Amino acid sequence: MTNARLTPLAQSLPATVPFVGPETQERARGAAFDARLGANENVFGPSPRAIEAMAVEGQWMYGDPESHDLRVALAAHHGCRPDNIVVGEGIDGLLCYLVRLMVGQDDAVVTSAGAYPTFNYHVAGFGGALHAVPYVDDFEDLASLFAKAAKVDAKLVYLANPDNPMGSHHRGEDIAAAMDALPAGSLLILDEAYVECAPEGTALPLPADDPRVIRMRTFSKAYGMAGARVGYAIGHPDLILAFNKVRNHFGMNRAAQAGALAALNDQPYLETVLSQIADARTRIFEIAKANGLTPLPSAANFVTIDCGKDAEFAKAVLDGLIARGIFVRMPFVAPQNRCIRISCGTGDMLNALAKALPDALADAEKG
Repeated sequence: MTNARLTPLAQSLPATVPFVGPETQERARGAAFDARLGANENVFGPSPRAIEAMAVEGQWMYGDPESHDLRVALAAHHGCRPDNIVVGEGIDGLLCYLVRLMVGQDDAVVTSAGAYPTFNYHVAGFGGALHAVPYVDDFEDLASLFAKAAKVDAKLVYLANPDNPMGSHHRGEDIAAAMDALPAGSLLILDEAYVECAPEGTALPLPADDPRVIRMRTFSKAYGMAGARVGYAIGHPDLILAFNKVRNHFGMNRAAQAGALAALNDQPYLETVLSQIADARTRIFEIAKANGLTPLPSAANFVTIDCGKDAEFAKAVLDGLIARGIFVRMPFVAPQNRCIRISCGTGDMLNALAKALPDALADAEKG
C-alpha cells in the first residue's frame, strides 16, 4: 500500500482500460497475430509525404504549442477559421479535455448503451452521471438521445457518426434537423472519426460557429496515422478557446504535427486509400456471406458481422479467431454483442481471415 493520497473519486473508481490492446493479447498468447483486424487502424498506412515529413530533423525542439500551421491548414480545408479548431492527442485526448471542462460531480451526460466506451471512461473519471439510451435497429437513435438529454438536463450528449461499433450512419442533414430537439443547455459531441470513409452527405452541414455542437475528427483512421495520435475538434471559438484552460500545451509532438500537415495536403493519396478501404469492406462482406453470416452495412473502415445467435456464440467465434491468429473485436452491450467487428485489412490479412473463420465457426457451434 502506498502513501498516495488519491481523491475520494479516484479511490471509488476501478482501475480499468476501455480496450485491451492487441499487444497485451499477443503477450498473453505468446505469439503475434497473423492479421490485426480489431483496432480499426488503417493498415494501408499514411501518405508517403507524411512519413517523409515525420522523419525531418528538429526533433530536439518541442512541438508548436498552438499547432498553428496545422490549424491554419485545417481551417482552409474545412472552410472555417483557425480559432474554430483545437488540435489534441487524438479524439480520446480531446474528449478528456472537454469532459474536464464541462462535467463535475453528478453532472448528467447522455450516450448510447454500447457506444464508444472511452467517452464513458472520461465521464466516470470526472464524476459525471452517465445516462444511456438503447440503439434502435443498430443505429444510435437521435430522438432518444435528445429526449433523454432534456429529461436529465444533460450537459453533454455523445453521438458517433458513422457509429462505432456498428458501422451505421445518419445523413448529416438528418442530424441537423434532429438538433432542433437538443435542449438549450446541452452540447452535442459529434464524433466524426470515420466520416472520410462514409458516403457523401454524412458530415454535419452546419457552420463551424454553431454553439450547439463540437465535431471531433482524427488522423488515426482514413489518414492512417493512429500511432501519431493527432485529433482535432471544430467548434465555436469561445468553446475552442476554453480548451486552453486545461489542455496539455506540449502534448502534440513535432513529428506528429508535421506528418498530419503533410497528410492533409496529400488528398490524392487519401482518395487511393479510401478506395482500398471500400474494396476491403466488400471482401469482408463476401467472406461473411460465404460462411452464412450477415454483414451489416458499413460507412466506416470496418464491417460488423451479425453471427446470428447470442453474445455467447459471438464470443466463441471471436475466441476461435484469436486462437487462430486473427485479432478482431466485438460490441460490448446487447443486442449488438451478437456481432463481431472486423477492420479492413490487406489482401493477405483477409485471406487469413477467410481461412480461419470456417473453423472458428465450427468450434463455436460445438459449444
